[in-house]
Amino acid sequence: MRYALALLLFVLPLTPFAQQVSQPDIDAALQRTMEAFEVPGIAIAVVKDGKVVLTKGYGVRKLGERAPVTPDSLFGIASNTKAFTAAALAMLVDEGKLAWDDRVIDHLPSFQMFDPYVTRELTIRDLLVHRSGLGLGAGDLLYFPQTTFTEEEIVSRLRRIPPASSFRSRYAYDNILYLVAGKVIEKASGKTWSAFIRERIFMPLGMRTSNTSVTAFRPGANVAMPHAKADGVLKAIAPVPFDNNAPAGGINTSVNELSRWMLAQLERGVVPGTEGKKRLFSEEQSREMWSAQTVLPIKEPSKALAGTRANFSAYGLGWTLRDYRGLKLVGHTGGLAGYVSRVVLVPEQRLGIAVLTNQEARGGYEAPTWTLLDAYLGAPATDWVAAFKADEVEKEAKAYAAIGLASAGRNAQSRPSLPVEAYVGRYRDAWYGDVAIAKEGEKLVLRFSRTPAFTGELEHWQYDTFVAKWKDRALNADAYVTFSLKPDGSIGEMRMQPVSPMADFSYDFQDLLFTPVKDDASGAVARPVH
Repeated sequence: MRYALALLLFVLPLTPFAQQVSQPDIDAALQRTMEAFEVPGIAIAVVKDGKVVLTKGYGVRKLGERAPVTPDSLFGIASNTKAFTAAALAMLVDEGKLAWDDRVIDHLPSFQMFDPYVTRELTIRDLLVHRSGLGLGAGDLLYFPQTTFTEEEIVSRLRRIPPASSFRSRYAYDNILYLVAGKVIEKASGKTWSAFIRERIFMPLGMRTSNTSVTAFRPGANVAMPHAKADGVLKAIAPVPFDNNAPAGGINTSVNELSRWMLAQLERGVVPGTEGKKRLFSEEQSREMWSAQTVLPIKEPSKALAGTRANFSAYGLGWTLRDYRGLKLVGHTGGLAGYVSRVVLVPEQRLGIAVLTNQEARGGYEAPTWTLLDAYLGAPATDWVAAFKADEVEKEAKAYAAIGLASAGRNAQSRPSLPVEAYVGRYRDAWYGDVAIAKEGEKLVLRFSRTPAFTGELEHWQYDTFVAKWKDRALNADAYVTFSLKPDGSIGEMRMQPVSPMADFSYDFQDLLFTPVKDDASGAVARPVH
């Protein structure tokens, strides 16, 4: 990696604000970011005092091609979509069509959670604030990577996902309840979530190229292609549809258009350019969305990132809340296959920053965000590229050490308890459904029935544990597969867990509990669970 370019952001808080930030220094920092974290393309936007003061693209849309990233290049913004879903609900609250503390079952009578008490008491507010009792990323395998489950099937399977904690007792980030929020929007408005977002938010803001599905991408369009590493080698991958949980992460947009969204947010719902005559939502709802709903634990950052330590941290309605240099930050991150991003607002300074990238490296969006924050807040310069690189190296070293420790403790001479053929068959989990293991040649192959990407060979690890090596190496989600035997020597259950501690939390294999599916007495194969 090259670090020859100095980051010289010695900026004083002068007026007009935007004119005091050195564009060459920002360009140098972005170039170093792309080199340090192997990011093909980045787009940034800054809004300040009701105006767009900076939008710019860096790098290329796709490795091996020349087409540049521009301020109009579309990126997947993943969980930055959640603020749009929250805003849609806020608009319906303004219209009197629902209230934040309405029970979900009063709008969706068929809705069910695992616990009948939670089913009865869960409110619309609860859908957005990650305190339902579900575990981290619970149920994500129902839609990520791409699955064949419909929205209705996913919502219906919520009743089979056991809680990890008691209701409203702790924070655990989830995506699945945002799908339920989308269904509430549909019921209250008479429009699908996608249609509501397009007609009630995109169109008033002039976000004309933004969309809610990668299926809207057309050949030759200005789209930044996603990239991921496959066995350590960076490559372009196809955009992954997120259509069966779009309210949690389906929006694709550009920094030019996201700028208008940030302006509306900073102006408490006022549509830019209308001089207050047109609003998306009221000032009251803006305050509600930016108010702490769920307290988050303060995590101690690594030594390299000590300067980012928060004094308070909370989740609002579709937004995370924290402080920095005595100022409240309202923001969110987003991550999907091949895309990661960040949006941060500083309401007291009427400042908004967006960073969109087409690679999965955290430092690719974090380093530019903190660099721009410091520049526009007039803070002393910090080399955030070096800081996030040091943090990345430290985390990777810990992950490799954990993997190495597991490998060192492996009994490579052990053998499975049963003949290979005994592991062949169909297995069922209560909320996901079926997977199948087949013998192909001399190998066992595992296939998830509703997730095409989850197809891989089972390599023996030790005893009755195998490792699923997915054919799509860009998933970076190989998993241990462990069989437990009954007293009679037959297979009682199959469990899974990620091999690497750095696997995305949405690969919630550990939440699965598979049992063998038996044929009935007539010899017919049992039907898959729906």
